[in-house]
Amino acid sequence: MGVANKRSIAWGCAQQILAQGGEVIYSYQNERLQKNLLKLGLPADRMVECDVASDESIDAAFDQVKAAFGQIDGLVHAVAFAPKNELEGSILNSTRDGYLTAQNISSYSLIAVAKAAKAKQLLAEKSSIVTLTFIGSERAVTNYNTMGIAKAALESSVRYLARDLGKTGTRVNAISAGAMKTLAVTGIGGHKDLLEQSRSLTVDGVNVSLEELGNCCAFLLSDLSSGLVGDVIYVDKGVHLS
Repeated sequence: MGVANKRSIAWGCAQQILAQGGEVIYSYQNERLQKNLLKLGLPADRMVECDVASDESIDAAFDQVKAAFGQIDGLVHAVAFAPKNELEGSILNSTRDGYLTAQNISSYSLIAVAKAAKAKQLLAEKSSIVTLTFIGSERAVTNYNTMGIAKAALESSVRYLARDLGKTGTRVNAISAGAMKTLAVTGIGGHKDLLEQSRSLTVDGVNVSLEELGNCCAFLLSDLSSGLVGDVIYVDKGVHLS
């Protein structure tokens, strides 16, 4: 969930899942974003419309997936959004509507899709849910503001979901991804400075790659990571060490 183009972290995840022999189903929010997936050469029968802001849309999407493919082994939640004015300047510029939108799309949506997947018995007995977060959840990153608060809520949601879904065999974890030039990052005020600062804090002076992020996602979806439950894994080339 969350592929927008070839620079999306979700795309990197999908590519490495495929490289390990997995099969991938892609969701899109609306018809406009479906066109982006079609431009990537993805088969239409592997796509399903799903707006995570709507419980009805989530239900319809998961019904469609189960009817076509049966149970699935994993779910990648790579969806986040906040209005542009929430991602620049001071947190004091935040508005009630903008704050609630960020929380709804970026945090609650993980709980919403997990609830629907469990209710519909969509997830296989040994399955895994992976979501994406950022170090702005725990540090006051310039301009990240409302999204940082939403990511903190997302990480907390991971722990509670891991506790409750673990009883039926589903693991839940998060990847804290290093900054890279994605559609999401370009929406942050001063994103060029953010990318350069992130690069300067890596241990080798090189930003993390889509392939590296995708590799971790494929690992977390696989049985190789069966002991990891409710964790936030840093894949940022050491930025979190600073």
